[in-house]
Amino acid sequence: MKKLKVLLVDDEIMIREGFKRLFDWEAHDCQVVGEAADGMEALGKIDSLKPDIVIMDINIPIMNGLKVIQLSRVKHPDIAFVIVSGYDDFSYCQQALRLQITDYILKPVNYEEFGGCIDTLKISLFERRVLETPEPEAQEGRTITSITRYLQEHMGEDVSLGVLSEEFHLNPQYISQLFKSEIGVGFLAYLTGIRMERAKKLLLTTDLPVAEVSEQCGYGDYRVFTKVFKKNENVTPSQYRRDFRENRL
Repeated sequence: MKKLKVLLVDDEIMIREGFKRLFDWEAHDCQVVGEAADGMEALGKIDSLKPDIVIMDINIPIMNGLKVIQLSRVKHPDIAFVIVSGYDDFSYCQQALRLQITDYILKPVNYEEFGGCIDTLKISLFERRVLETPEPEAQEGRTITSITRYLQEHMGEDVSLGVLSEEFHLNPQYISQLFKSEIGVGFLAYLTGIRMERAKKLLLTTDLPVAEVSEQCGYGDYRVFTKVFKKNENVTPSQYRRDFRENRL
């Protein structure tokens, strides 16, 4: 898989150095291609480097990060933006969500959580690229894209490699290898990732009981769901919902 190009934007050099030194970009199929310390510099680097991903603070000099994203969207609609900010402010989150950012992460950065964000983003960018790839190179790409779409539509069900094998008439081991070679993460890691994203959306946008959220995300036992959710998000589902609503108020 082609490495994704990453641009780091933060006015604090120590933050940028931290991202470069403390996070294993290579392991996540990414490479840092540039840095910027203010909004105007960020716009210039986005134009010249055309990164796949921009990791950016909101509170940067000359032009804030949200304005940079708004202007960049006009010329570069496919760039993925991840906000990393010290502001635990719901109004900032709202504005960022309107601009369709990929994620909003608070400082100090939990690099394990950040890695999960990058992996989810990598999958989404990969699927988009597959649609633009000509024959015959795209055959395996289209196969894995069909499988990931199936998983998105059936994640509330008991899905396994065996189920996918029967559905797509492919060897389970071949499907497993496709996830590793084409997406860069294993089948279970991918399935868990999309289930967690669905869970977070349901927790924030509905009043469904945690047990119902668990079922809709493919976990028949809500205790297993709670354990997996806490491992991935460092808080329980109930606490995740409560923290969001308290910040919102």
